[in-house]
Amino acid sequence: MADDVGFTTMGSVSDSMGEIPSIGIGMLGYAFMGKAHANGYKKLAYMMYPPAANPVLVNIAGRSEGPVADAARRFGFQRHCTDWRDLISDSDVQVLDNGGPNNLHAEPSIAAAKAGKHVICEKPLGRNPDESRAMLEAAEAAGIKHMCGFNYRFVPAIVQARELIQAGHLGDIFHFRARYCQEWIIDPQFPRVWRLNKKVAGSGALGDLGAHIIDLARFLIGEPKAVNGLLKTFIKERPLEDDSSKTGPVDVDDAFVSIFEFQNGAIGTMEATRFAMGRKNLNTFEINGSKGSISFNLERLNELEVFLADTQPSQAGGFRNVLVTEADHPYWEHWWPHGHIIGWEHTFAHELHHFLDCIVNDKDVAPLGATFEDGYKCDVIMDSIARSSDNGGSRVEISY
Repeated sequence: MADDVGFTTMGSVSDSMGEIPSIGIGMLGYAFMGKAHANGYKKLAYMMYPPAANPVLVNIAGRSEGPVADAARRFGFQRHCTDWRDLISDSDVQVLDNGGPNNLHAEPSIAAAKAGKHVICEKPLGRNPDESRAMLEAAEAAGIKHMCGFNYRFVPAIVQARELIQAGHLGDIFHFRARYCQEWIIDPQFPRVWRLNKKVAGSGALGDLGAHIIDLARFLIGEPKAVNGLLKTFIKERPLEDDSSKTGPVDVDDAFVSIFEFQNGAIGTMEATRFAMGRKNLNTFEINGSKGSISFNLERLNELEVFLADTQPSQAGGFRNVLVTEADHPYWEHWWPHGHIIGWEHTFAHELHHFLDCIVNDKDVAPLGATFEDGYKCDVIMDSIARSSDNGGSRVEISY
């Protein structure tokens, strides 16, 4: 039985502070993001204590019976299905957690919104701005809570960086430079997986990796005014997944570079590639302002390099490496004594806790969380970079 804010009061768990409502989760996809999200939900009950809600893993959908049945057992879902429509029609599901391939973001999410279910959908939100705008409009019309899965907004050091910027400690922002580098498809014999097929993925490194740093730029710096971009595909044919004796075309980008001008006057550069030999998951940015600078590297996600001119004169030797694990740092009340670091997977616990709190207590997902509006705007920016590349790198004004 669901009440008027969309969560289940039947089967709620008792806590010394009162009843904790239960929310039924229906998950689409059981691979990389399915594993990450399931792990995040499981941590909430005992780490984010008391949780805003008790997430009940109700139903999980996947394409193939055997693997999805195994995922249901492994992650602890009550049941499974091979048609995402069964998630939408399941009366015990109040939240659709959409971690499917990019071509399964729009239709299931729109259907869930129309059915009155809250939706968290992985990035990129749509394969293009038209898809993501349709998702946004459906969510807004239904009045449901919606979130796009930009989990790096929930890294404690990145939240700390945002707080420093908003408090004015960096002064006027001059520069934002970011790069996201991986190496996993550099082998020419690596198969043409769905991420290398534009019909399924929408784009390549731009949407897979670039979306994250574009969202962080908006989260930390503000809206871009214009972009110039260049996309590049290095290997244009790859072996097919189901028959390695045959090849198929790679019609998405392997890498992109771009120049940004922001509305606040700052300028920036961004690049992403899946062809950086030796780089596993390097997501790094630096921000320079009139009063200071900060630098971050996801592979050292508990650390933030900080230089503040008013507290660190140049004679002090430049940047100070801050370990973001003190009791008063973001999210640290949920974890360990200072210095006992957390990992990449904990960002999903923060993200999902925030989303469930917004549902139960009718809070706004933004500005901390990324809404479908943020997902749509990111898609517009990525489309602008691609259009710039198609036109020889010419300047494209951003218009939502």
